[in-house]
Amino acid sequence: MPTRKTKTAPETHQCMKNTAYESIVKAWLMQDGWQVFSPELDHGHQTDMLISDGNHYYRIQVKTVGANGKDHVVEKKWDDANQVDVVVYFVRNSNWGMVAPAFKETKRPLDHKEHFRFDSSSYNDFKKAFHLIPDR
Repeated sequence: MPTRKTKTAPETHQCMKNTAYESIVKAWLMQDGWQVFSPELDHGHQTDMLISDGNHYYRIQVKTVGANGKDHVVEKKWDDANQVDVVVYFVRNSNWGMVAPAFKETKRPLDHKEHFRFDSSSYNDFKKAFHLIPDR
């Protein structure tokens, strides 16, 4: 069995974990029949992936948060000029996440009524939550 023998810098390890969450969402969306596109560089555009059903395109942002409960407050990390459509939050110190439409306010509770919870180990749970987001 291969054993990793080199130490990974903490910032690098966090980036790897964040990218892994993005990969999970991409896989789930492809399982659901979406075309998934990854930007070469998303610096300043706040788009982790672009999805399409063939005629419509949606911008997705994936975020990880450390939350002790649903009352955690999340911040808007995009500007109105580069509006994303959906934000997927993974609670990295637990086994759940939330799917949310992009919002205008600067902060919002993670358990806001427009956010939908999913079990972060369940494709079916994610799919149900994702499909509850209203089309814009």
